[in-house]
Amino acid sequence: MATIFRLAGCAVFAAALLALPAAAQVRVGSPAPNFTGTDSRGQNHSLSEYHGKYVVLEWHNQGCPYTRKHYVSGNMQALQKEWTAKGVAWFTVISSAPGQQGYVTSSEENEYLAKMHADPTAVLMDPEGKIGRLFDARTTPQMIVIDPAGNVIYDGAIDNRPTPDVDDIKGADNYVTDALTAAMAGKPVNPSYTRPYGCSVKYPD
Repeated sequence: MATIFRLAGCAVFAAALLALPAAAQVRVGSPAPNFTGTDSRGQNHSLSEYHGKYVVLEWHNQGCPYTRKHYVSGNMQALQKEWTAKGVAWFTVISSAPGQQGYVTSSEENEYLAKMHADPTAVLMDPEGKIGRLFDARTTPQMIVIDPAGNVIYDGAIDNRPTPDVDDIKGADNYVTDALTAAMAGKPVNPSYTRPYGCSVKYPD
């Protein structure tokens, strides 16, 4: 019963998510919009600074069961460490507004990073929702992969198991790994778009 209430409070989209507007799909293959954000340690990052690198954007909410699944299991941290070691810039993005579920302060997020042994390049604090809305991020987690030329090559779910159950990670097809592996080998990314699942991003009203 507790799980049901947590899911309801998270405004779950999951597999029943309605089809997204066409614009969310059109972005794949197009240049990613530039942005500048401040991370949880007070440093500024602009997407343009990372031109020439692969970039992953990971929308995050500590309290979302779908996000928690990938952190409690260590799955997200393993992905972060694997791909940043290969030169990928990985940005966790928190677009929850103050007073909304999922909002955390920079210090709270830094404590969480240490507790979970997470290792993204940086966590971008986006309480006004500017970065999230720029990319039409709908859920946590939602993943976007950008190639060294600055084009979006993947947008959508982290994998093909839209549940909050840790056991479902084993054997899942991880779309972020698929996209980066294919792109780095000079092959087409397929799929390049999937329907994201998880909890709704809590933007400011």
